[in-house]
Amino acid sequence: MDYTVERLRELDEADVERLKVESEREGYRFVSRLVREYGDGSNRFDGPGEALFCVLNPEGHVLGIGGLNRSPYDPSGQAARLRRFYVLSDARRHGVGSSLLKAITDHAADHFEVITVRTESSKADAFYRANGFVCDDSESENTHIYHLKKEA
Repeated sequence: MDYTVERLRELDEADVERLKVESEREGYRFVSRLVREYGDGSNRFDGPGEALFCVLNPEGHVLGIGGLNRSPYDPSGQAARLRRFYVLSDARRHGVGSSLLKAITDHAADHFEVITVRTESSKADAFYRANGFVCDDSESENTHIYHLKKEA
């Protein structure tokens, strides 16, 4: 499967309607919340170190989306929070999610020490662990953490 990962400067650069519909059908509100919060200005992924990425197929259709915010649970400012991460079901298990996550972690490495995420899905748990996250429920807001390696 051919695709590219791009950083979005504005959400309307990408048509996320298919992601929104499918995610809601699966019982997830990630993409709906992304659209709502972006629209009302409460989360535009524009703080220091924050970013929003998407994966596009050759025709320009969005296959997945995910963002990075400064963690509201870390007063030191050294932790990022993975947000609104979703990949279309027919694009899963083709490297789309892993490529999206790699773009996000590569970006985060210049700004943060760790990335945290919270999930209740066993499939997401397996995905995050396969991509270098470790289970860490020492804080109620997190289920997984990824330690970024800083170059010396």
